[in-house]
Amino acid sequence: MLFPGIGTKGQNKLAAGRVAIVGCGATGSAIASLLSRAGVGTIRIIDRDYVEPSNLQRQSLFDEADAAESLPKAIAASRKIGAFNSKIVVEPIVSDLVPSNIEEHLDGLQLILDGTDNFETRYLLNDYAVKNSRPWIYSAAVGSYGLTLNFLPGQTACLACVFPDSPRGTVETCETAGILNSAINLIASIASTEAIKILIGAEDKVRRTLLSFDVWENKQTEISAAKPIPECRVCGNKKFIHLAGEGRPHITLCGRNSVQIHERNRPVDLAEMSNRLSPHGVVRRNDFVLKFWHEPYEMTLFPDGRAIIKGTTDKAMARSLYARFVGS
Repeated sequence: MLFPGIGTKGQNKLAAGRVAIVGCGATGSAIASLLSRAGVGTIRIIDRDYVEPSNLQRQSLFDEADAAESLPKAIAASRKIGAFNSKIVVEPIVSDLVPSNIEEHLDGLQLILDGTDNFETRYLLNDYAVKNSRPWIYSAAVGSYGLTLNFLPGQTACLACVFPDSPRGTVETCETAGILNSAINLIASIASTEAIKILIGAEDKVRRTLLSFDVWENKQTEISAAKPIPECRVCGNKKFIHLAGEGRPHITLCGRNSVQIHERNRPVDLAEMSNRLSPHGVVRRNDFVLKFWHEPYEMTLFPDGRAIIKGTTDKAMARSLYARFVGS
């Protein structure tokens, strides 16, 4: 409230704010911490994944107890936030954001923040934001490098204006290049500040560039994104191919030798499944997730039928294991 750019009026607007953070890994968890400590009133956290020990180097909301319990990241984040700011509302959703549920999961929110690890979901967010005239903030980081872009409906370029197609060929991932937590926190801090500007109505202060920064090489680049491109597939021609689900691929998770089975959408009784799987390997479960080890594979099964198969990047093998132990 003492900061003149926000003041009491701005703080009240933050308290009334409603945002979504899609993906609560490294960048998403840092953004969630910053915005919840700033007093944003409602934060919906949507994440499909669970906490592992290898996450703790960079995912600042979690600890070893969360990893030991294999808590879903959305649940773990909501618990941590509730412990330091019980006055705000955190809505955890353990789900993969896909075309069939995006309207439900993002309904009624003012602003969307990207904490994902793949362009497929980012293009989906961009389609939704343009179609519904919703501001959103793109953020990404790998190695020592991070970048972020703000989208203001009708005012700035959208993600498809800047990146008409997803990167082709060999690209770095956190699995191959590692990642510095300082790069993540820099980009999360910038994105969170931009979010605060949008929520309090200080749009004249919002950056209108694609900003990138390499914290190791001390290199900064900005590319103008001040105006939409008329011939853009999304904001120019209103072709929402990702929202329509066209050509949606299987997603291999960042930092894992894993495949996600996400086309299933059916309730799974974790207690019953535990009994079924026990003769075939080691099983551990809580209220949110079931883990099943059948060497050399590890399966993490969620109550909505979604699964992460670790130990392969072969989607045919992953589907075969899913059909064998869970059902087709």
